[in-house]
Amino acid sequence: MSEQISLLSVDNLAVSFAEQPILSGVSFSLDKGKTLAIVGESGSGKSLTALSILQLLPYPHAHHPTGDIAFQGQSLMGKPDVVLEAVRGNKISMIFQEPMTSLNPLHSIEHQIAETLLLHKGLTGKAAQLRILELLDLVGIENPQSRLKAYPHELSGGQRQRVMIAMALANEPELLIADEPTTALDATIQKQILTLLKSLQQRLNMGILLITHDLNIVRQFSDHVLVMCKGEQVEYETTKNVFEIPQHAYTKKLLDAIPTGEMNPLINPKVILEAMNMNVSFPLKKNFWGKTVESLHVVKDISLQVHEGETLAIVGESGSGKSTLAQALLQLNKHTGQVVYLGQSVNNLDKNELQYLRQELQIVFQDPYASLSPRMSVQDIVAEGLHVFNNQNTLTDHDIREKVSQVLEKVGLDKSSAERFPNQFSGGQRQRIAIARALILQPKLIVLDEPTSALDRSIQKQIIELLKSLQQEFSLSYLFISHDLSVVRALSHRVLVMKSGEIVEQGITSEIFEFAKHPYTQELLLSSIL
Repeated sequence: MSEQISLLSVDNLAVSFAEQPILSGVSFSLDKGKTLAIVGESGSGKSLTALSILQLLPYPHAHHPTGDIAFQGQSLMGKPDVVLEAVRGNKISMIFQEPMTSLNPLHSIEHQIAETLLLHKGLTGKAAQLRILELLDLVGIENPQSRLKAYPHELSGGQRQRVMIAMALANEPELLIADEPTTALDATIQKQILTLLKSLQQRLNMGILLITHDLNIVRQFSDHVLVMCKGEQVEYETTKNVFEIPQHAYTKKLLDAIPTGEMNPLINPKVILEAMNMNVSFPLKKNFWGKTVESLHVVKDISLQVHEGETLAIVGESGSGKSTLAQALLQLNKHTGQVVYLGQSVNNLDKNELQYLRQELQIVFQDPYASLSPRMSVQDIVAEGLHVFNNQNTLTDHDIREKVSQVLEKVGLDKSSAERFPNQFSGGQRQRIAIARALILQPKLIVLDEPTSALDRSIQKQIIELLKSLQQEFSLSYLFISHDLSVVRALSHRVLVMKSGEIVEQGITSEIFEFAKHPYTQELLLSSIL
């Protein structure tokens, strides 16, 4: 009886860039209908391994000194483009980590999904559109017909991620490589997507290679786990064994890094930012004269307060208006309503007054790759704010370099990182650069839009502790947007729950988690794998 051939087999894989070894000794196999999770800190080589499978590295600068990658018994290493193109997006699909940079900003959602259907299935016209609508509905996009003509920037982070998943599933692949597929999704949608992938896996007998930093997801949805650290494989076992009897010290460290604890309530805190009756609408349709005749009401009559030294968390499903509300508070989009900062209305400030205000009100965006200029070094990115506000030339170039070095070290990056560029860092490292850029101006309030979503648990815990210590040292206030309720519980004093642009519940964090009153809040807590 012949031995069954694995769907995917990786043997002693190594990767070098020029003469610099980056990855070595990676070996594993994946059978049909099974899920293998690859876990490890940012920069450990998880995504590099996945990109090697589809031969998507920058060859010939990148090369493989040793190893082989076989799909259904056939080697993919060094194969010509015509062979690889028949496999990519058809037999093997990939969900990339950062949907905003993976989707083409110049094409509609319909166009982008239709492209893969045309290339591999020959579907066009009405047949293609029906399949696209089916896929968008499958991944939880509400009213998919209205989203066909939408562009990526018109969707929330979670909605863009769901579009990426729809594209990956379009041709019903035999192997799905999912690189952080639920990073941008709230707890309810996260559970729906993972359950969906599991059901599709069973229906199609599909293998899934899951790259994630969320160990709770790994525990529930994977069969085997590969643990990576600094470009090397340190543990490869069944999921049960990894969680119950981990062998390697690094694996044990990962398992111990889940955020815990709660913030103590503040006593008589001073209000630093207050918003009253905030409304934000986006035009959907205009008439011949350019007048808006149809709008999407995204933020609906919201009022809130942020206190000095407080973390106010905003949670809710993707598209609920969390990020839009935060941008309105910072005067980054058009809105109605009143925003008061330290007793002063900011609605009618002129350009110069608003620029000065931005020194005290900073933001860390959700997608660090899109928010960091690829043409600037880390030194220039982090120092940019200092240069803007150094009108009196009180800081010398040496002073600025010292400040950049100090803040990089505070967020866990080496001083030498200052001379490198964003594309030379992992997703988690880029997020730390974005946090450093906000911290360097020592603001009074920072909007944190999913600041830990791209980070593995061990680094996430470090960032949470860093944010806490900075808050205590400088009485910093945070407006914290997140779908990760374990992080929300560990970092926030109060929680505001949003659904469809409205506040459905708000209160002290411990009370929300223990005595949630609104059905939607209860659903969020039940869906979260805490």
